[in-house]
Amino acid sequence: MPTPPIHVTTWSEAATPTTRAILIHGTMTWGTECFAGQRPLAEHFRLDVPDRRGFGDSPDTAQSDWEVDAEDIAALLDEAPAHLLGHSYGGVVAMAAAILRPEAVLSLTLIEPSALRVAESVPVVAAGLAANRAAFTTDPPLTHQITPEDYLRSGEAFGLPIPAFTEGRLRATRTAMAERPCWEADIPLEPLARAAYPKAVITGDWQSANRAYRTTVGNALLATSLFIAEGIGAHHHSVPGTDHFPHRDRPDVVNELLCTIWS
Repeated sequence: MPTPPIHVTTWSEAATPTTRAILIHGTMTWGTECFAGQRPLAEHFRLDVPDRRGFGDSPDTAQSDWEVDAEDIAALLDEAPAHLLGHSYGGVVAMAAAILRPEAVLSLTLIEPSALRVAESVPVVAAGLAANRAAFTTDPPLTHQITPEDYLRSGEAFGLPIPAFTEGRLRATRTAMAERPCWEADIPLEPLARAAYPKAVITGDWQSANRAYRTTVGNALLATSLFIAEGIGAHHHSVPGTDHFPHRDRPDVVNELLCTIWS
């Protein structure tokens, strides 16, 4: 399979060839920004950090799509086996890619995967899905109703800081506003459950999160993560004092977990 048309940054500082890991970012960010806190792991592992289509240094796309992204990651796995790590939207991509190339996956780690539809039988997840569908299934599209700057400002209602309006952030936001919803991805859990490689699901504990953020977003994500962990036979790790970005807010804890999983 040809090399996918995406940009991949490689961090590797080990003197000899090392075990490879592919780190798949979520939405409204890009590879090196999302996983900046994991760069110290390059002392021991080769980290391939792709930008999904429409993000970072990868080319534009008409619509970001988790299924297309999974094909891109599968092509990277064809180059050599690797540990897979995915955050949020990237967690959905990692699950789909692992199903496409199970023989090339050394381990699968999901950080708050946003595959809500998988856990729709859980009432709090069903409520979260209904809210997402009401907010994002619109005509005309969201990109025709609100600017990326205003979309970023809307996070204030959940106690989220407004980031600097850099070119990279605004591009990532525009792409995210038009992407195929990952929460509608109906990823089958059975193939992942059958896989013999190590599996882990990492979440925040959400205890210190803004109440509106936790109620609107966190509860559904936590329930989804626990449902997926049980469904695929993964170990669940809760990182104290964090919400949706435990790998960013407590890289010390998450990196120690990753070292254990990848070793």
